[in-house]
Parts: sequence; C-alpha cells; structure tokens
Amino acid sequence: MQRGKYNAITDVPGVKVGHVTLYEESGPERACTGVTALLPHGGNLFEEKVPAASFVLNGFGKSVGLIQVEELGVIESPIMLTNTFSVGAVLEGTLQHMLMENTAIGDSTSSLNVVVGECNDSYLNSMRELKVRANHAVEAIRNAEGGPLEQGAVGAGKGMICFGRKGGIGSSSRTISDEGKSSLTVGVLTLTNFGISEECRINEWLAKNSKQSLTVENDLTTSEEMEHEKPDGSIMIIVATDAPLNDRQLKRLAKRASIGLARTGSTVHNGSGDIIIAFSNAYTISHRSEEVTNSYTILRDDTPIMNKLFQAVIEATEEAVYQSMIHAQTTIGRKERVVERWPFIE
Repeated sequence: MQRGKYNAITDVPGVKVGHVTLYEESGPERACTGVTALLPHGGNLFEEKVPAASFVLNGFGKSVGLIQVEELGVIESPIMLTNTFSVGAVLEGTLQHMLMENTAIGDSTSSLNVVVGECNDSYLNSMRELKVRANHAVEAIRNAEGGPLEQGAVGAGKGMICFGRKGGIGSSSRTISDEGKSSLTVGVLTLTNFGISEECRINEWLAKNSKQSLTVENDLTTSEEMEHEKPDGSIMIIVATDAPLNDRQLKRLAKRASIGLARTGSTVHNGSGDIIIAFSNAYTISHRSEEVTNSYTILRDDTPIMNKLFQAVIEATEEAVYQSMIHAQTTIGRKERVVERWPFIE
C-alpha cells in the first residue's frame, strides 16, 4: 500500500512524538535508556479524549493504564514508553505535566488515567540504577513534534534489542483512499525488544521492498552470552489512525497488528510482553458536556475501507519493526556489552 509522506506515525494529522535519550559512554553500570512520548493530538488530551483500545497478545509486561482504556474506550494522556523499572517515574512525570495543564484534575473533576508501556532493556541498560526520572517524561512530552521522526536507538529504544541485533523505535504508515473522497492514514510506532536472529525475516522483506541488501557472511546467530543473559524481551505497538472508528473497531485494528508482528518472524516467546494500543483522532470525546448522549459518525464494519485499514495496520506494523533495525546503530552498554546493528550494506 501507499506510504505516507514521512512513512511514520506522524503522518496521521495531529500526532506528535518526542524522545529523551539517556546514554553514558563509560562505566560498568551505565544509562542506556530513555523515554518516548506519543501525543494523539496537539490539544488538551484530558479535555478532549480520543477513542482507543488495547490488545494483549502476551501479557508478560508491566504497563499501566490499560484497564481503564479497556473499560471506557478512551485515552486521555500522552502514551509513554520507557524501560521496565522506569514505569513509575514516567507515570509520575506525565502526571505532573497533566496536572499543570489541567488544574481541575483530582480537584473539581475526576482523576486521570496515564498510559505507560515498557520493555526490559537490562542487557544494555543498568535498570537497577533508575536513571530515568520524572522530569525526563515531562521533557519528552515537551519535545514532541509532528513531521519527520527520529528512529532507532533513541528515546525508550536506546537500550532495546530486536532479533539479537540493535532495535528500538521504529515507525511506518500507509494511506487509504476513501472511495476517492478523501485520504485516510494509518500509522504505527513500535518499541522493539524481542526475538532471536534466526527468526528474523528482514532479508526477505528488504528483497521485496527496498534497494538495501544484506551481507550473508556475518554470523547472524544470537551470541551464547546474550542468549543466557538477555530476557525474552517485549514489543510495544502503537497504532494511530484518522479513520473515524469507535473503540470496538480499534480493538479489531489492534488485533491485526499481531499479524504484522508475526510476518517479521516473531514467535512470541514465553517471557515476551506483546502489547498493542490503537487510537483514532478523527474525533474527540469531550470531558465536559451537559448533554446525556454523544453523536459521532463512524465507519460501518462492512465497508470495503475496513479491510484496507486492516491491511494497512499489518503492513505498517511489519515495516515499523524493520525500521527500528534499519535506523539503529551498534551500541555499547553496561558491562561493555556490544549489540551490533543488523549487517546492512548499500
């Protein structure tokens, strides 16, 4: 399918992404981690919520906020990504930012549901040092922009490993013609930290979709040390669209992202947290209203556009995983461990 202008989740109008990367180049225990913030739109997210859903493919994860997303079908905060032990700090920082922006929260109106996802980067990052603090979450939110998106070993992806090689933040998008009337966009952002090299199908994908090629002389097996020391890993997948969908339909999109993940060769290991969050910013749901009903125009399930949306999610998810590897660079982390990027050659 047709890619968007930036081939990134920021092709969905209004979506913004910001990073804070923490990296110490020396010392046995060092920071190799960060925070990534994704804003569904540029307005007040608490006052103007977006319809959303989540799908847990494998629940070996420590995300927060998904219970309320499932119950109410909305997201009312930035979607935050970080490492496993930094979920609390990022939650605190995001809460501080939202409280400053909305003085009524927890006072004259309801509490706030912050959404934070994570992956375990302890092979390269000294997670026990708790280097990510609340202010880094605030900074990532303030850094959020639309347009071209920095990918690879940045933000929450700095210490992540994908298929035994360097991974991190990846993104891709697809556009869909609405029967010639307008164009709809689906964008996907991934935080990749899963798999072993023997499973990866990036070679096949590049042969079909890119002028890049791969060297086959390198040993692409996972090192014995990494195999024993690295956790099974995880992936966070964020799906965004400007197609007018409700939370039930967004759940259907989230499920299709797992098919895109499977295309990459992932077998969803026992200790892998594979979590998908999907939202639409085609319309917003006001926090305050004197009306007792809401009226929105949404796509019918049986429209041909729905199948195109499914295809777009699958294609963009697969490519977003690969883009996290294509943009990543060889990284030295804690205990002088080295994780090389996949051996691409032009």
